[in-house]
Amino acid sequence: MTLRLYDTRAQQLRDFVPLDPENITMYVCGPTVQSGPHIGHVRAALSFDLLRRWLTHRYGRVTFVRNVTDIDDKVLANATDVEPWWALAYRMEQEFTAAYAGIGILAPTYEPRATASVPQMQEIIATLIERGHAYPAPDGSGDVYFDVRSWADYGSLTNQSVDAMEAAEDADPRGKRNPQDFALWKGAKPDEQADATWQSPWGAGRPGWHIECSAMSKRYLGPEFDIHGGGLDLRFPHHENELAQSTAAGDGFARYWVHNGLVTVGGQKMSKSLGNFTLARDVLTDHDPQVVRYALAAAHYRSSLDLSESSWAEAEAALGRIRTFVERAERLLPKTFGWAESVQLPEAFATAMDDDLGIPQALGVVHDTVRAGNAALDADDAENAATARHEVLAMLDVLGLDLVGAASAGDAQTSALDALVRTMITQRAQARADKDWAAADRIRDAIAAAGITLEDSPAGTHWSIDG
Repeated sequence: MTLRLYDTRAQQLRDFVPLDPENITMYVCGPTVQSGPHIGHVRAALSFDLLRRWLTHRYGRVTFVRNVTDIDDKVLANATDVEPWWALAYRMEQEFTAAYAGIGILAPTYEPRATASVPQMQEIIATLIERGHAYPAPDGSGDVYFDVRSWADYGSLTNQSVDAMEAAEDADPRGKRNPQDFALWKGAKPDEQADATWQSPWGAGRPGWHIECSAMSKRYLGPEFDIHGGGLDLRFPHHENELAQSTAAGDGFARYWVHNGLVTVGGQKMSKSLGNFTLARDVLTDHDPQVVRYALAAAHYRSSLDLSESSWAEAEAALGRIRTFVERAERLLPKTFGWAESVQLPEAFATAMDDDLGIPQALGVVHDTVRAGNAALDADDAENAATARHEVLAMLDVLGLDLVGAASAGDAQTSALDALVRTMITQRAQARADKDWAAADRIRDAIAAAGITLEDSPAGTHWSIDG
């Protein structure tokens, strides 16, 4: 089956045909590092980590770029005399990196900071002025704006007309021709930090937000690349403006636009500006990171995800069922059934992943395979049980789920429970050896009443929690 992705610009599923099948190119808008990440940021990054992993499985090589916006109005606003803007940006960048790594999100091939590509931004701005699509403010302020009415395709990403758009609020309107024109370069202001400016042909200043991604994507991936990704909330104005300025400058830019859905709280978008966010570090402190990864991946990447405590409990239970099967197979199968080098992913799993990254359906295949594997173990069908184990591990590898990591969060509690249950198992075994069947049954009933299942085998007795 051909991989299909939902292209936001086309508003439909499209067959994915890469520019170069030997090297898939992908640019994802990374964080603006004015403060630490909330769980919505982590969900967005995970969506593209999963897509990247599947593209790597299908094609072999993926050049993945995720930027860091380290110069922006919000970064400057949150800086203090004690912590300059560049120090704040670096500290927050480390928080994002830690949160991403915490749930197994792969590091990008390149992770450029906006401040390292200012000359490339100025080159694009100069080209746009030369082509008649941008203009310096006539008041000598140093501002440079993109002229949206000069570009007939402006609004094509979100299917809007210029007349229906609100005024752009990303810069002082002092020198604009049209209210919707957006800033490419922002002239220096007396009340802003002096070290947050660069020299340019239009005067000292700093780049606008939108030009940053156009410059970084071109620098690291070339004038045309396969996939541009980001959150649904970035479609307008950020991605609309990126598309306009890059194509107006003569670049092919992104061939596919992929957007992930948002994390919501009571149906409302989670955001720092609304104050309804949950910090990623708090979630990762309270829950096993692999449980967090599972919970965030379990909904389709384009859907909204309303998180609650039940989300984490359901994910933990689901991972527990998978882990129990794998551990059971490793315990009961003969050692001759090791890892099969030629193991193939189940066809239904690959079909789900190829259908616009259908992770919920793919996870359904994982659990179907777990059930089939347990049935094979119950029937002493070692060959099919081993095949199921191999397939489950292969699917988890593609999804970036680590059973060892998933088991680690409750190790202290698990160890304590294990000691208690094993003491009861030993007492039960002694009662059976003494032919005290009533005592043996009482112990087993007490264990069962606690929601614990015992499994007797030639290798000994193993316990697991029901469900």
